[in-house]
Amino acid sequence: MTRVIEITISPTGETKLETKGFAGAGCRDATRLLESALGIRTSEQLTAEYHAQQCTHARAQEGQS
Repeated sequence: MTRVIEITISPTGETKLETKGFAGAGCRDATRLLESALGIRTSEQLTAEYHAQQCTHARAQEGQS
């Protein structure tokens, strides 16, 4: 799947970053510089892709025990 970072700027100047196609915390790494340039984060909503990767990784670690 193609990785996309979508930036939406409202008429009032609020910005929203939305990532698609990233697995786990890769989205945070990809948007770090953009977030820094845009200012203080007021909220964060993690996607199902983020959580799915975290669960898969945790299951893999459990199987290694």
